[in-house]
Amino acid sequence: MIYMADTADLVELRKLYTFFPLGGVTTNPTILSHAGLKLTVAIEGIQELVGSGMVHVQMISAETDDMVREAKKYRSYFDFGDNFYAKIPVTANGYRAIRVLKDAGINVTATAIFTQQQALVAMKAGADFVAPYVSRLDNISSHGIEVVGDIVKNIFEYELDGQVLAASFKTVDQIYRVSMAGAHAATISPELLHQLIKHPMTDIGVKQFELDSEGLYDIDF
Repeated sequence: MIYMADTADLVELRKLYTFFPLGGVTTNPTILSHAGLKLTVAIEGIQELVGSGMVHVQMISAETDDMVREAKKYRSYFDFGDNFYAKIPVTANGYRAIRVLKDAGINVTATAIFTQQQALVAMKAGADFVAPYVSRLDNISSHGIEVVGDIVKNIFEYELDGQVLAASFKTVDQIYRVSMAGAHAATISPELLHQLIKHPMTDIGVKQFELDSEGLYDIDF
């Protein structure tokens, strides 16, 4: 599974990129607001960190032509290559924009997905990634993990080229369950990225190794 950081906090991203094997970064207006950064500052900082990794940028336009112009502008303004993904919401205008952008050779992530059908239509339109919102589905008494599993099943059944980029998590357990459901990628907050690699028994084991090694490791390094 591809791990991505769902943040525009450049300080946190620098920390994560020192040890976590991230495949890229996802952003949206809410994330930019939390980071207190303008789009230009955030994306330029992210590009410096990710290198050839993926950068997913949310489009804010409502009309199809405007979404297309916006995506093309960002791709050229930031001098993106194939690592740029335009995040397009699954509205009627969004579905139209997905087709136009794919015809123009621009990668697309279909976002704000809450049903298997929304994802299926988006992939049929050409979306490279579809992003179901797991925790938000759970919050309305739906089943986010099941939706992810259904989308993954559709990809295999219908031999689609799209991939699932699971989003919106509150717990490490949700991340575990989407990985077991076959999600190809997950975009995760820095807090949860730190949590998912930790376990108290690991800390105990490492400490015991340190204690037991005293006086036994006799090679200088």
